Amino acid sequence: MQIAVVLYPGFTALDAIGPYETLGPLPGAETVFVAEQAGPVRNDRGNLALVAEKSFAEVTRPDIVIVPGAPPVAVEPHLGGGPLLDWLRTADVATTWTTSVCTGSLMLGAAGLLKGRRATSHWLSLDHLASFGVTPTGDRVVFDHKYVTAAGVSSGIDMGLTLAGMIAGDRHAQAVQLLIEYDPQPPYDAGSPDKAPADLVEHFRTQGLPSSSPAR
Repeated sequence: MQIAVVLYPGFTALDAIGPYETLGPLPGAETVFVAEQAGPVRNDRGNLALVAEKSFAEVTRPDIVIVPGAPPVAVEPHLGGGPLLDWLRTADVATTWTTSVCTGSLMLGAAGLLKGRRATSHWLSLDHLASFGVTPTGDRVVFDHKYVTAAGVSSGIDMGLTLAGMIAGDRHAQAVQLLIEYDPQPPYDAGSPDKAPADLVEHFRTQGLPSSSPAR
């Protein structure tokens, strides 16, 4: 089983690493970071790089694809077309699961893979998702056929655990959760627009997504 985690300049690190940590332990899994060209790819803050071991041309039939999100400045250049969307369409023909985290679903939508389906994204990007013929939902993890989309950054961990349980069974997913000690007890109850202070929600609705991940 080959799991391909897509990298592109400006991606959000936790969007990629959350699913990497939760899906990587699947029995028989080979996880590969893939980009337009092999080599280091910097995240949205510019001070962290992950290495793409293989180029798009070298990974043509992955079993699972994971598309991390990014701030708009990094996502928007891909939405009109290009190598990343072309590769997603090609890879999707062979995948068992095609997944995304946060605004990564916008790229799946732009590739035409989510048309007529339900999907989620970062709460500030749900309206944009609808422009691709997708029915947006604020749910944290959404399954529609073989397409699995996760909401904002941290939800990629939930998505990975849920999918791991479907593939390898609950016991396996529970073991992964235990070993990464994923037991959220946040100090604030502000993790969704329904719970956060109204003025903070309005600030980001007005300003949009920031250019790097700390406030995302």
